[in-house]
Amino acid sequence: MKNDMLASRKPWIIRNATSLLTGAAVLGYIVFIQWFWGWGQIIALWREVGLAALVSAVALLLSTYVLRTWRIHDYFPVETGGRFARLLRLVQVHNLLNVMLPFRSGEVSFPLLMKQEFGVSFTRAGAALFVMRLLDLHALMAAAGLGLALEHGSPAAWLAWTAFSILPAIAFAARRPLLALLRRLLPARLQRFVAEIEAGLPADALAFCRAWGVTLVNWFVKIAVLAWVLMLLGNLDLAPSFGGALGGELSSILPVHAPGGVGTYPAGITAGALGFGAAHAEGAVEALGKAAVNAHLLIIVTSVIGTLLSMLVARSKA
Repeated sequence: MKNDMLASRKPWIIRNATSLLTGAAVLGYIVFIQWFWGWGQIIALWREVGLAALVSAVALLLSTYVLRTWRIHDYFPVETGGRFARLLRLVQVHNLLNVMLPFRSGEVSFPLLMKQEFGVSFTRAGAALFVMRLLDLHALMAAAGLGLALEHGSPAAWLAWTAFSILPAIAFAARRPLLALLRRLLPARLQRFVAEIEAGLPADALAFCRAWGVTLVNWFVKIAVLAWVLMLLGNLDLAPSFGGALGGELSSILPVHAPGGVGTYPAGITAGALGFGAAHAEGAVEALGKAAVNAHLLIIVTSVIGTLLSMLVARSKA
């Protein structure tokens, strides 16, 4: 009761900061898309594919946001317990800012929002985000390695892929001696930061397996949907579509990332598809470029829809 009274005394802009931030991000995306491409062009480009395919793709991509939210909820069950809708909104805001801002600077919003919404310390939330991003990057690289291993088919390729695939488990198993070494090296005044970093890691092997498993499922769904969309829009075979989906997503999680992914995301799709065997003829590359732009637009539109829905859900639960 006392906490509720104190919260009600905060200025209106602070109490509604998340909603205001969400609204600003959504409005920015809507204006940006209209200015750069135009909503009429988006609708026209998808008309040939059909409404059923578009709705299915959006629904499947929206499910990945729920998986991401569950992963964070599982990291912080006490702090986020009973407030999944608010956490979903937080994840959507973080996702929008991360896509909109250049050089991954939007990542900073996650620990800030976690501290504001759920009282999780900046260090602990940052450590958890770092681990989750490492798992994300590993999942994408492992998927790319799988494609290469299937292409080459040599025992050495499969051995290298297997060794790389189990790296997260090895790193988690070695966390205690690594943290112990860090404690010995750091001065006493910094010991609390080591404790916060440790608190940001999965609590035990079972929690780590859940985080790792959800990460793999999340990326499998997203890559499969994007590959399917590229096959429909660009008339590509499975391998180039798979490579294009991987290339686009790798461009979005690496440090060099343009605001809104403009240029870098379609370029990543094009490079990935060409690397996995797409035709290099001028007409084929042009068709691939158009498909890459539309796949990028699908990601943006889905982010906007997901944010709007999360706002409605969070408001209904308030």
